[in-house]
Amino acid sequence: MINKTKITVVGSGYVGMSLAVLLSQNNEVTVLDIDSGRVDKINNNLSTVADAEIELFLSEKQLSITATTDKRIAYEGASFVIVATPTNYDIENNYFDTSSVDDVVGDALELNKQAYVVIKSTIPVGHTKLLQERYTTNRIIFSPEFLREGRALKDNLYPSRIIVGSQLEAGKTFAKILAKGAIKQDIETLFIDSTEAEAVKLFSNTYLAMRVSFFNELDSYALSNDLNAESIINGVCLDERIGGGYNNPSFGYGGYCLPKDTKQLLANFNQVPQTLMQAIVSSNVKRKDFIANSIINLKPRIVGIYKLSMKKDSDNFRASAIQGIMRRIKDKGIEIVIYEPDLKENEFENLKVLDSLKSFKDISDIIISNRLSSDLDDVADKVFTRDLFGVD
Repeated sequence: MINKTKITVVGSGYVGMSLAVLLSQNNEVTVLDIDSGRVDKINNNLSTVADAEIELFLSEKQLSITATTDKRIAYEGASFVIVATPTNYDIENNYFDTSSVDDVVGDALELNKQAYVVIKSTIPVGHTKLLQERYTTNRIIFSPEFLREGRALKDNLYPSRIIVGSQLEAGKTFAKILAKGAIKQDIETLFIDSTEAEAVKLFSNTYLAMRVSFFNELDSYALSNDLNAESIINGVCLDERIGGGYNNPSFGYGGYCLPKDTKQLLANFNQVPQTLMQAIVSSNVKRKDFIANSIINLKPRIVGIYKLSMKKDSDNFRASAIQGIMRRIKDKGIEIVIYEPDLKENEFENLKVLDSLKSFKDISDIIISNRLSSDLDDVADKVFTRDLFGVD
């Protein structure tokens, strides 16, 4: 019988859930979460997030995965503890709130004297070294995660690269464990300093945000001058140096990562000359102002918000751009109704949530949708979207 490596994954959002499923193919995985409802789901082979591949693997694959709310049980005997808890951007302090990560690291080191703690959560540049100094240990490693909501497991099965912020043998072992769970072969793997690995994550996401912002501003220009944005984008992207990825206009970048990561990187530039980093953050605000004003100028009586989530296959409402548009319209006194099947409540931010799609369509003068859906084909004349290519 082959001895499996015991791995604990803390947090069962997109990062934690996808890693737990990936690694449980070949290892013994325990998921630790403070939410008993999520723990029950995992123990019944159900996903805590909307992700087709995760759901498929849980229902059809032989996985070694359990979940608990008891940290002592979770950490006992683990060789690796993976931290996948959320880090929110604290606007008042102009810095990531890393308290959930810090708490997990402290608990894991105290309750397991042999395990290596691998931080997958996004953290400020230099934070891993700060924790290593605080606890006087080299058993803390940072390894950035590169995934998309709704496609998290797929991105781990076919990773663009594996980056480990450590030169230790344990870091190399961890990289091999990730690669063994993947389908893709010959994965580019980098072993670099933890601080550089933290910077890779923030600069990668900020570059993506910059690209989203570029095509959004192109679209704003086209709208303002009665030009065909799709034709311009197609022409621009035929240049192989530019290419066709991340070129579909939207209401702005949003979701788990890009809004907070761009602000964190900007904060890290506080002593460094820059204009581009500030422009990327400011551009997203300007885009939402422009879209909201475009809708307000149509003078609708009732505006319908079709789904609060950021992407088609996501159940995440966090920092979605459409909410920024919604609040701007609300501030002008225009009535708003929401259709969001993933919401069980009948109100969201004191706005009415309708559970009937037909009623939603009938009552709305304009329906705004960040991404088009066939659900709205019969009311296409009411729909306001900037989705030109039908992709996220």
